[in-house]
Amino acid sequence: MNLDNRNVILAVVLSMLVLFGWQFLVAGPQMERAQQQARIAAEQQAEQEALAVPAANPDGTVSAATPAQPASAQTFADRASALAASTRVAIDTEDLAGSINLTGARIDDLRLEKYRETVDPESPIITLLSPSGAPGGYYVEHGWAPAAGATVALPDSNTVWAVENGATTLTAATPVTLVWDNGQGLIFRRTIALDEHYLFTITQSVENTGAGDVSLFPYARVVRQGTPPVQNFFIQHEGPIGVLGNNNYVSRKYHDLQNDKQVDFASTTGWLGIADKYWATAVLPQPGAGINARFAYSTQGTTPIYQTNYVETQPVVVPAGGTASSESFVFAGAKEDHVISAYQTEHGFDRLELLIDWGWFHFLTKPMHWLLVTLYGLLGNFGLAVLAVTIIVKAIFFPLASRSYASMAAMRRVQPEMKAIQERLKEDRAAQQQAMMELYKKEKINPLSGCWPILIQIPVFFALYTVIFISIEMRHAPFFGWIQDLAAPDPTNIFTLFGLIPWNPTVLPVVGSFLHLGVWPVIMGITMWVQMKLNPPPPDPTQAMIFNWMPIIFTFMLGAFPAGLVIYWAWNNTLSVTQQWVIMKRHGAEVNLFGNILDTFRKKPKPAENSKN
Repeated sequence: MNLDNRNVILAVVLSMLVLFGWQFLVAGPQMERAQQQARIAAEQQAEQEALAVPAANPDGTVSAATPAQPASAQTFADRASALAASTRVAIDTEDLAGSINLTGARIDDLRLEKYRETVDPESPIITLLSPSGAPGGYYVEHGWAPAAGATVALPDSNTVWAVENGATTLTAATPVTLVWDNGQGLIFRRTIALDEHYLFTITQSVENTGAGDVSLFPYARVVRQGTPPVQNFFIQHEGPIGVLGNNNYVSRKYHDLQNDKQVDFASTTGWLGIADKYWATAVLPQPGAGINARFAYSTQGTTPIYQTNYVETQPVVVPAGGTASSESFVFAGAKEDHVISAYQTEHGFDRLELLIDWGWFHFLTKPMHWLLVTLYGLLGNFGLAVLAVTIIVKAIFFPLASRSYASMAAMRRVQPEMKAIQERLKEDRAAQQQAMMELYKKEKINPLSGCWPILIQIPVFFALYTVIFISIEMRHAPFFGWIQDLAAPDPTNIFTLFGLIPWNPTVLPVVGSFLHLGVWPVIMGITMWVQMKLNPPPPDPTQAMIFNWMPIIFTFMLGAFPAGLVIYWAWNNTLSVTQQWVIMKRHGAEVNLFGNILDTFRKKPKPAENSKN
């Protein structure tokens, strides 16, 4: 290789080293920093848009979003520190306790006086709302959005309001009025009233001392900081919800809203908020008022923020030298059906009953809830109410059950003939099945009749399960003995010898979820097994094996179900055994229940092997 070629190769190699070095040491880091800055800017823009209040033109069309001033990003180590950081007006009623934050005039401190965290009467009462920046920040905020293009000083999240009427405590009898002067001719007042339960009435008024009319759009929002723990049961929704005119019932799970970022519902009516299992917070304009509604998700640092808000589509015009006002409502409290139904009737809120997730089978769930609550009023114990409901259901389905058990009695009578057919045609399964069907037809027997007693109670079982799971009336409702909460699983566990062994088997991987088996699930399994022994054994060995395993499967499956549901199932099985035994005896069938049970534990002879020729 000559010198010129060597120099060319060296120049190419050095050029490549310079290029790659520049790329990795200079250009690459610069590009990465630029991409990071762009990503941060995009996240900040998304946060601003998500926390914005959708504004509206006078004709009801949606214009560019008007940002609602975010609260200070200050965070607090605990809830008490957050409460102490601002001046407040106390809330004190029989059902609610807490305070209103004069910074932003927010309702951000609310506790439910009638409900505690556990069955222990000394446990803390339920905290519903908490200040922004505190752990689990969750609050309600009202305000005014300007008309598109208008520039006017409006109260925001950082505005410090003053108490006008001197009231220091909001009660059911004494509303409070807050006031703020923007220094530009507008005086804003916010009167907050509260009934004896969970409904706040918010009256926003503006006094205009200036020379020109001012158009403002009322808005309200519910903001939740952080993703709360949810049970993710398919029968109940937890998260943002609303009833929005022709959109009907609208809901988003927290993780769905994280993907959607923002969902708008323009020119609609209704209400919206955030629901937990037993509690809910919702903002409600006057029934029939036009609104633009929004579900939004953003982040503040690493904290996820969920928001539901609306802005009214019709402006409030404040004339020069005059005053104008707007009235809206806030529901913040326990999802008590009778309270919510009363609000819906009294105020005309559109389908407010859907704050409680009655599910697809609400036509069964709501009557079941009414029946349980009514029986509780008579019997004074929800466990006894469950037992009474079981008797009523058995009475309603008695004609169908009677026909089913009569058919099973007929199967008992023809057992010898069935065994003879099986023995005679054991080498020809097709002929055996045909002979069986002819026997069923001649004796007018339905071979599936044994399934009906179980199938007919599945809808009732599901409705009762839903009621026990979602109804706040069932929460912490005791029965007798060790059952102090019918909405929770049986607290005993046979795998710890009912507490004698100090360990928790449910923490084991894979199988742990199956290792909580209380006394009532075992009782339920035994009653189900006894009921199976009343039925004639299925001719098919596979079917027989399935029926033998069913009580065991159901026992473990119901181990984690609410105790009230397991008690219902055990009591239902007990009544079914009694009912079936009487009906089958009446139809002349031999019912040897104890013999059938003993046969289960007797050693069965091995089948004889075919002899070889």
